[in-house]
Amino acid sequence: MPRSGSRVRPFVPVSLVCSVLAGVGLALASPATDLFQAATRTLTANYYGWSDADRPALIAQYAATLDADCAPVAESCSYDQGRAVLKDMLAQLHDAHTSVRDAEGAERLREVQDDLTVPRTGLRVVKTPLGLLVVGVSPGSPAELADLRRFDLLVAVGDLAVTEGRADPAAFVRLERQAAPITVSVQRAGQSPRAVTLTPAPLKARDVPILSWQQTPAGRVAIIQYPTFLPGDSAELFLKTLRQAQGAGAAGLVVDVRYNGGGRLDQCVQAASAFEPTFYQARTLGSQGRLNTWDYAAIGGEGSAPGRVRELLSASRALPAPLWTGPTAILMDENTASCAEVFGYFARQAGVVLVGQPTKGVMNSGVSFFPLPDQGVLSVTMLRAYDLSGHPLPGRLEPDVNVPADLAALTGQGQDTALQAALGAVQSRLSGAASVETPGR
Repeated sequence: MPRSGSRVRPFVPVSLVCSVLAGVGLALASPATDLFQAATRTLTANYYGWSDADRPALIAQYAATLDADCAPVAESCSYDQGRAVLKDMLAQLHDAHTSVRDAEGAERLREVQDDLTVPRTGLRVVKTPLGLLVVGVSPGSPAELADLRRFDLLVAVGDLAVTEGRADPAAFVRLERQAAPITVSVQRAGQSPRAVTLTPAPLKARDVPILSWQQTPAGRVAIIQYPTFLPGDSAELFLKTLRQAQGAGAAGLVVDVRYNGGGRLDQCVQAASAFEPTFYQARTLGSQGRLNTWDYAAIGGEGSAPGRVRELLSASRALPAPLWTGPTAILMDENTASCAEVFGYFARQAGVVLVGQPTKGVMNSGVSFFPLPDQGVLSVTMLRAYDLSGHPLPGRLEPDVNVPADLAALTGQGQDTALQAALGAVQSRLSGAASVETPGR
């Protein structure tokens, strides 16, 4: 976690890591050692996160571990073995932003970032102890046409084991990419399981914001599911959906960023500026350990000159009218991460109420992706995040209204307790605004 006045760790030159590796072994070249060396060199040259772990010592320790693990098989020690040791080592940084992905994980990332069309059912699923929970259904997809809905539970997927904690979202995506029919058993709250056969269709790999509605006693509330900030137009898509809600007469708004793992900094800063001009400062280490600083700024959903936004936020005069002024709540959970946390942080500064659970805790940093010899990628924390005043952003968001997760209520009774709490917060503000405007009623 960052703190004001945190000491910046000195830059560790790549040559030091090379000497460390030379001193502890890795004498026999193998896929595992190639992967380990490439990853640790990249980590050392580029890491600038909040971890105070002794990275050269960690590299030396896990190089020795890899030596011992690879000794029985020598030159044939696999990428998988090297990746397993790397994962154990990176866990000791206690920085969830820095991680390693295999070739399949890298391909999934590329599909979204490059806006590729791939075979999909339209389902976005996450692992739970009860099975694969549906957290998104793409409009017009085979899944929507088969009447699958958000928070349905997949209790069987072909021959995959998906219950008792064995659910594997990556395996489900792998099945989709085969483009063959997939039979799933769907459990909906209050109903018996039903078998559904889904044939993947060519769809965009990314997910887009989805608008739905809830009528409350105080007015009609728009609910926008906002699944990711990875695509380069994710802010534009959010603003388009927000304008659609405005045009349809929304009195209040709930933005649901549960299960949103983040994405591009420019996109979350632009999206947050729909509520108020937004200014994000990034610091990173350049060559020879020099500290570099650059800023992201936006007004009204569009990128803006940082100097202009700084002047606006620092001045005492009124700010430009925001795109949205109605009562708003943001729904978040422990899966809300990175750029999605940044979005919530700046929205809260504009008066938005946060509802749900504490977020993942990587809001105070940013990453870049580096290719690895196994066709995977290494995600490396490369920047630290600060606000307009130069204070570090907190590690995570704490909700204004804390609502514990209740998977049993969600899948068994169909009760989305977090959403109901968010709607309650918006309704309360709507009622308060109405009472002020019409005091005699």
